[in-house]
Amino acid sequence: MTSNAVQAAPWRSGQVVALIATLSMLQPLATDAYLPTLPAIAAAFDAPVATAQWTLSAFIAAFAAWQLFAGPLTDRVGRAPVIIGGVATYGLASALCAIAPGIGWLIAGRVLQAVGACSALVGVRGLVRDLYPPAEGARLIAGAATFMSLAPLLGPVVGAWLATLFDWRAVFILVTAITAAILFFTGRVLRETNVRRNPHALDPGPMLRTYGRVLAHPAFRAYTLAAAATYGGLFAFLSGSSFVLIRVHGLTPTLVGYALALMVSGYMVGTVLCRRLIARRGLQHTVYVGAGLQAAAGAVLAGLALAGVHHPLALIVPMWFFGLSHGVLQPPAQSGAVAPFPDNAGAAAALLGCAMMLVATAVGAWIGASYDGTVYPLTLTLAATSLASLLIAHTLVRRDGDVRHHG
Repeated sequence: MTSNAVQAAPWRSGQVVALIATLSMLQPLATDAYLPTLPAIAAAFDAPVATAQWTLSAFIAAFAAWQLFAGPLTDRVGRAPVIIGGVATYGLASALCAIAPGIGWLIAGRVLQAVGACSALVGVRGLVRDLYPPAEGARLIAGAATFMSLAPLLGPVVGAWLATLFDWRAVFILVTAITAAILFFTGRVLRETNVRRNPHALDPGPMLRTYGRVLAHPAFRAYTLAAAATYGGLFAFLSGSSFVLIRVHGLTPTLVGYALALMVSGYMVGTVLCRRLIARRGLQHTVYVGAGLQAAAGAVLAGLALAGVHHPLALIVPMWFFGLSHGVLQPPAQSGAVAPFPDNAGAAAALLGCAMMLVATAVGAWIGASYDGTVYPLTLTLAATSLASLLIAHTLVRRDGDVRHHG
């Protein structure tokens, strides 16, 4: 019996799935639920579109930067204290967002939200690597993603509904209340899994050397680039869709909430398909399938836009398939990136997440700066990220993505 199997014995897989799903909800709760209110936030603070979108981009940028510290921190002190501290910080930051007197305060609250959500997510990714080999970990992540996607599925609809009945602040009040429940649940079920703590994980020299070793591994680079490409496309949609659907197509915030939820329903279907593909064909083949589906969705988005088909459904329907492809591609990419590093799972998860968020930050900044009142910047950016996913899957992942011997 492997050491991983020994560690996993006291846990029930259902507990692990519930913990992954619950902690993974923090990030979409901080993004998807308030997306339909972005135009209202811009109007409330008399801010331009690019400034309002920084409430999203600053979250992602802070998430990216903090992972480089949070990962080694979980390797040094353990997963549990970082996770609990992260959830508590996230709750306090959500309350700050709810009472923010200006756009600067709101952006500051979003940065603190990112620190909290990042700490929890990096911790739970390390926990999964502590307990399970790569393929089994990927199936658990995909299973948890099916339940986690309830947050981005319901979040936009509930957020739009609250903003219509009250105002945008009501969304952050609800998130604060939900976080209190998540903190209680996490405190009840969480147990420490890091039995290989590294006392030097936070020392600058060893930390940089660890990151260097992780970055030098070809499998890490392959899977991380695949994960970053698909996440960049998802973030393009998240940051730009509300402005396109409301200001270009004239939809109400409530209808935008339903449109976002529809995309997430595709993601849910994709995570179910992902689990079956991983069990039958492994991580690499699952990434190929997800990337192929994503490239097809991106081509349709760009083709319809360039053909002059400027109807909301020309964005919403292809994005359902994009969501499905993201659900297929992301779990094996995340698991494959961390798989070669059982002794430095926290650092590997941190560098993976940092790369994903840096790409997302750049894409979000581009979407805000390029917004011109048309569908073209959004649809063509989605097509470009989808093509990148396909190229990475069939070159780097095909060549360097065999991590079965790291189980």
